[in-house]
Amino acid sequence: MNIVLVHGAWSDGSGWIKVIPILQAAGHNVVAVQNQMSSLSGDAANTRAVIDAMQGPTVVVGHSYGGAVMTSAAHGAGNVKALVYVAAFAPDEGESLGSFPPGPGGKYVAPGPSGLLYIDRDRFPKYFADDLPETEAATLASVQRPVSPAIFSDTMGTPAWKSIKSWYQISEDDNMIPPEVERKFAARANATTISLAASHASLVSRPKEIAELILIAAKS
Repeated sequence: MNIVLVHGAWSDGSGWIKVIPILQAAGHNVVAVQNQMSSLSGDAANTRAVIDAMQGPTVVVGHSYGGAVMTSAAHGAGNVKALVYVAAFAPDEGESLGSFPPGPGGKYVAPGPSGLLYIDRDRFPKYFADDLPETEAATLASVQRPVSPAIFSDTMGTPAWKSIKSWYQISEDDNMIPPEVERKFAARANATTISLAASHASLVSRPKEIAELILIAAKS
């Protein structure tokens, strides 16, 4: 089975570094996409190219904004057999990330020197990754990858979750996407759902549980 991992905003493919070895040990071919986060359409096209390059059945996994990317990218991809959302956006047609209320951490997102959006580095550990050791969370804050404001206004086309079986992990302590919004995404996608007492960075703080959910989806 192929597993394509799609990172979220203020991160990159290395965010999956604790999950990947578990999936590989289970015998899966794992690829983490690297997106520019300049537009939803651009990131979806890049992700779709990776999906189309896979030989055989594929599971696509998205964290945070990566959920919106895979929701667009996987539509119509015949080799995609399952979607796994990790504390992620799962917009319906015509919706954007800006269609949903942000969590408390949203007020600490602001343009940096280049005009791209960052999370305040001093606030990042508390609002993005408060269940990680302080030094690890501070490191994630330092290496965060900025995003274009456009990703919050770009709208979704036909969502893949309407035709592909889905799984969803809710982070009950998420300060970036409110847990109640995550529950809404999971419910309307009719997703098999688990809840973790985790921050937005659940893929880093709870890699065993995230990998287990992905493996369940792969076995289905």
